[in-house]
Amino acid sequence: MKLSVGPLPYLWPRVEALAFYDMLASAPVDIVYLGETVCARRHEFRLPDWLAIAETLSAAGKEVVLSTQTLLESKSDITLLQRITGNGRFLVEANDMGAVHLLADRLPFVAGPSLNLYNEQSVQLLGGLGACRWVMPFEMSRANLAQILASGATLPETEVFVHGRMPLAHSARCFTARHHDLPKDDCRFSCLADADGLLLKTREGEDFLVLNGIQTQSARYNNLLDALDDMRDLGVSVVRIAPQSQHMVRLIDGVSGVLAGRLAAVDVQQEINSLLPTGLCNGFWHGAPGLEWHVAQSGGQRGAQA
Repeated sequence: MKLSVGPLPYLWPRVEALAFYDMLASAPVDIVYLGETVCARRHEFRLPDWLAIAETLSAAGKEVVLSTQTLLESKSDITLLQRITGNGRFLVEANDMGAVHLLADRLPFVAGPSLNLYNEQSVQLLGGLGACRWVMPFEMSRANLAQILASGATLPETEVFVHGRMPLAHSARCFTARHHDLPKDDCRFSCLADADGLLLKTREGEDFLVLNGIQTQSARYNNLLDALDDMRDLGVSVVRIAPQSQHMVRLIDGVSGVLAGRLAAVDVQQEINSLLPTGLCNGFWHGAPGLEWHVAQSGGQRGAQA
């Protein structure tokens, strides 16, 4: 299986983001997704900047994919979408059906995780339109994925998100700006203050959600490293990890080590858990509430909650 790094979901200062992609150029990853998928107001990088980074990563031997915005809200968003889908150089990840419309029957593309593909008919339909790979929705269970991949249908490659905070919702409102008592149109790029989003807690002090501009994420980090062998048996081609501001090198080395058989998944999970500000979860994979943690059992069956 190949290892991919998803698009950067947060707003990082330009210098820090450039250093991150310089690191990826020599890291043991196969695929890098680039682009702004959350908020069009984030202007640390414009499309020419993303294309320049893409050229550098491509020269380093990485497969580069340009990711499109998940929620389009204006004519300028559509114009940018048209420029991305018509870039003429790099594969595109379509994160809404507007992007699919622009790419269908014209160019191969990746069907992103926000397209709500939950059965073999929908995956096969996107494949017929030109999708060369589809990314499993974050909340899909192992049982649902196994059913799709065992259907006998001709399907594109499958990619599964195996580490990172999960996007749960997108809204036209900017929750980060609201937290700072700012209007969305004058947010002063307040996302820059939170390199991994703004953590919310319940009244009881438990980690609850993360605010990331117009996006709401899980507080816990979805982690499916102990299911990698099972995914390989099911026929998964690519596993994805999400960018995070801390310990990214150790994360990549750990995941690549598990994929290569050099490291034990449980050991890497324990190390990752010790480094994160909030805990791990894998409930969705086991057909349970997403914030839960379940111990994997052979054959991909649901384990006991830890």
